[in-house]
Amino acid sequence: MHSDFVRWSNARFFAVGALAAFGFAAMAFRSAAPVAAQAQTAANPANDWRTELLTPQNSVLLMIDHQPQMLFGVFSHERQLLRNNVVALAKAAKAFSVPTILTTVAAESFSGPILPEIRAVYPENTIYDRTSMNTWDDKRVVAELAKSGRKKLIIAGLWTEVCVNMPTHEALREGYQVYVVTDASGGTSKEAHDETIRRLTQAGAVPVTWQQVMLEWQRDWARQETYAPVTGIAKEHGGAYGVGIHYAYSMFGAKEGGHK
Repeated sequence: MHSDFVRWSNARFFAVGALAAFGFAAMAFRSAAPVAAQAQTAANPANDWRTELLTPQNSVLLMIDHQPQMLFGVFSHERQLLRNNVVALAKAAKAFSVPTILTTVAAESFSGPILPEIRAVYPENTIYDRTSMNTWDDKRVVAELAKSGRKKLIIAGLWTEVCVNMPTHEALREGYQVYVVTDASGGTSKEAHDETIRRLTQAGAVPVTWQQVMLEWQRDWARQETYAPVTGIAKEHGGAYGVGIHYAYSMFGAKEGGHK
């Protein structure tokens, strides 16, 4: 009987071991699959839209809830700097004739009107006011984006963890190539903003800054039609970069430009 028990115990041990090995192999396969896909993308960057440069012809801008009540609740950025960046982004899109969609939430009952500086840049644009925190629930906005015919969707908004987070995920699922302007968006805390940007990056969105977007659109200083507007925006909103432009012009008689 003792030998039978030993045989039974050994058989059970090997069976459990085989099942465990199978389970570990399955988990390894599942975890290796996305890694393999990422490695394949890294090996073939031409297949990854994230390696493509933004142009005025392939971009569309969505500005979400840049309103007083929303700005009051921002603690991830210094509010005046954030306001500066938001306006600079709007002006840059206007300078390059990038289609720009403006949307607000509960403008009359809670959040107030869109920032006046944005309205001044786009006095003729329709402002789509919503009740939903998720811009993607507003079919008018989604239809306007589709009408642009562009897949590179640049998003900036307040707050990052709510009104940027939800439509970014929705847009990615529907095939848009989403870029989130981190310094023209703000959250209710630095952690809320940073962790949302981390989550969106993991989901496939690309974090960018307003100045990065503008200079990627310009790219070549020989593009004279946007040379003066770009350097003008940089001088007004670009901080040290703008001061450098003024300095080069005044000290060396250089043509006012943004050569880095």
